[in-house]
Amino acid sequence: MNRKRKYEPRLGIDIGRVIIGPVVGGKADTSFLGGSFERAMQTPPAEGALENIKELTGQFNKRVWLVSKCGKNVQRKTRAWLRYWKFFEETGVPPGNVRFCLERPQKAGHCKQLLITHFVDDRKDVLEHLHGIVDSLYLFGEQKDQHQIPDYMLHVLDWESTSAAVLSDLEAV
Repeated sequence: MNRKRKYEPRLGIDIGRVIIGPVVGGKADTSFLGGSFERAMQTPPAEGALENIKELTGQFNKRVWLVSKCGKNVQRKTRAWLRYWKFFEETGVPPGNVRFCLERPQKAGHCKQLLITHFVDDRKDVLEHLHGIVDSLYLFGEQKDQHQIPDYMLHVLDWESTSAAVLSDLEAV
């Protein structure tokens, strides 16, 4: 997955179903998307997300960006959720390092512009758009078609295995 870089490593992380409300046991918590604003704030972070993102933020010298595809309403909920859970204070990710787009393929443009070298997302189709742009791609969480994951993606089930894989890739370069 790795190759020599001309610039310092940079981490990109999807938000929905990666940081907020991941799929567990084949079911996603959809209260964030379809529920009330108050209910969305109660949606917990993925187990271990805040602690592991904090460690990764240190290893990446704060070169960590959140890149998420969502409409204006979910963007508003997401920004409020990040404040509610004190995400930036807990992880050290700079508050200005949040990017939104309206279509999944647009994440590739953000990654190109930000020179992202590692990206964590729960959707295989997103990572397919990043292939050739981002050096190390991590497919997060439970997947329906685990046997159809391309070899240029690493499947990681949770934040502990994600952090270990990313740190291992950092050391390999």
